[in-house]
Amino acid sequence: MVDQLAVKGGPKAVTTDPGDIFTWPIVTTEDEQAVLEVLRTGRMSAWDVTLEFEKEHAEWHGVEHALAFNTGTGSLQAAFWACGLGCQDELIGPSMTYWASCLPALTLGATIVFAETDPETLCIDPGDIEHRITDRTKVIVAVHYAGHPCDMDPIMEIAAKHGIKVVEDVSHAHGGLYRGRLVGTIGHAGAMSIMSGKALAAGEGGVLITNDTEIWRKATAWGHYERTAEVLKGTEWERFAGLPMGACKNRMHQCSSAMGRVQLRHYKARMEEIQKAMNYFWDQLEGVPGIRAHRPPKDSGSTMGGWYAARGIYRAEEIGGLPIEKFVEAVRAEGVGTGAGANLLMHKHPLLNELDIYGDGKPTRLAQATRDVLQPAGSLPRTEKIPTGCFTIPWFKHYRPEIIDEHALAFRKVCTRAEELL
Repeated sequence: MVDQLAVKGGPKAVTTDPGDIFTWPIVTTEDEQAVLEVLRTGRMSAWDVTLEFEKEHAEWHGVEHALAFNTGTGSLQAAFWACGLGCQDELIGPSMTYWASCLPALTLGATIVFAETDPETLCIDPGDIEHRITDRTKVIVAVHYAGHPCDMDPIMEIAAKHGIKVVEDVSHAHGGLYRGRLVGTIGHAGAMSIMSGKALAAGEGGVLITNDTEIWRKATAWGHYERTAEVLKGTEWERFAGLPMGACKNRMHQCSSAMGRVQLRHYKARMEEIQKAMNYFWDQLEGVPGIRAHRPPKDSGSTMGGWYAARGIYRAEEIGGLPIEKFVEAVRAEGVGTGAGANLLMHKHPLLNELDIYGDGKPTRLAQATRDVLQPAGSLPRTEKIPTGCFTIPWFKHYRPEIIDEHALAFRKVCTRAEELL
């Protein structure tokens, strides 16, 4: 039978050579010439190209300030500090995310309190934040996970009520919209990675964006020592110019700045083609039992940006309780790269619960905390179910229906014939 499962000896669903449909980033002679110009003039460690990239990045997002960093991690750390996070303070964030979304809090003498993740959006659940706030809470980090925008309006309402800053981690969601507004522009600051695998890719680096001049100044002072004389001039911190307050060197390598400028020029068009391709993929699977699209409703004004780290939602109960491991094994047999789960859950990781990083005589997460914030297994029950409730999907960079159809067929075959795998 032509639709027999490949894992049972049938033909694969995917037979067409995908060509460059998955190739990313798209690097052209324009990128190469921009990088070569930096190399040939020896300006790798200068910041003139970086200033231009920052200006264009701020204009692209419609904000007052953009500040470039050597990593996305550096941009998040500086954002946390610039928003007032320090010794004995608390940051609230999701446990299921890349570690840099929250872990830099420990370098500031602060600690981390994890909130539940919504199993449909894979983002922090706004309804699980407020009861975790104490008088030590300074920052909420909203991670737009796998491209899906967080529900920002209730998060901002909670933050305003309690006088807390919100940092958006945009590393998965460059160019995404939340109810018509660009992610990263809604909180007090947005921070993002632009490493080579991201939707907006510049080789390696990070960017902080904000409309708050004070946050921008402080983030600059944290690790951009060569620029502090101008940034701090006329402020109470002017006398501290010349040395980095965070003892960090966060300057972006100008080859990344040069590539970032070129990538940014083309990003909107490329992002829109990705959105067209990814939405087409999920449209072919509408109503298929066992799986759901991980994307906002079409009439919500929200979008997935560049669909980085794209996921699907798995509902085993709709297809006889088929374990997700058997599901992804069968889909892989059809010729599709997929896997179960998502990022490690940080609240269960021994580094967060046991490791004394700085020699304080106790786990670092507790070293400066004013209360016991450890969250053992079972403390975030909904989050802990998510690794068996989501899976990776192909990240199409071009709209080519004939190839996308084959990949969609692989998922449809497995879901509709799941009883054969039980």
